[in-house]
Parts: sequence; C-alpha cells; structure tokens
Amino acid sequence: MSRFQQFEVLELVGSDWEMVASFRDFEVASALLRHRSTRVRLVGAVYEDGRLVEQDVIAEVGSTREQP
Repeated sequence: MSRFQQFEVLELVGSDWEMVASFRDFEVASALLRHRSTRVRLVGAVYEDGRLVEQDVIAEVGSTREQP
C-alpha cells in the first residue's frame, strides 16, 4: 500500500475549485499561495494507492465577495 501526503493549491474558477499546483513541501505551497491574486485554498491531501482518502483545508485567501 502506497501512502503519501501533498499540499495542493486550488483556485476558484466559476463555482469549481481547480488544482493549480501540488507540492510535497508545505513551505513551497504556502509561498505560491501568497502570490496568487484570485481566491485560492491551500489543502493538505493524503493519497493511498493513488486515491484521495483525506483532504483538509489549511487556508483560504483572496476575494470572498461576489462581484455584481
């Protein structure tokens, strides 16, 4: 059984969250998060045998207001 954790940067596109990038290192992922200008999330994800088994939102930053 193969198990690993990675940190994913997700960007809100319309009403869906799309992955921008993923990193094994938290510091690299959080640095990328700080330099995005749109609404983004930093997520800790755990995979087993290539399948997502756990996902935790660590941070969400950016615009939270809906534009008219």
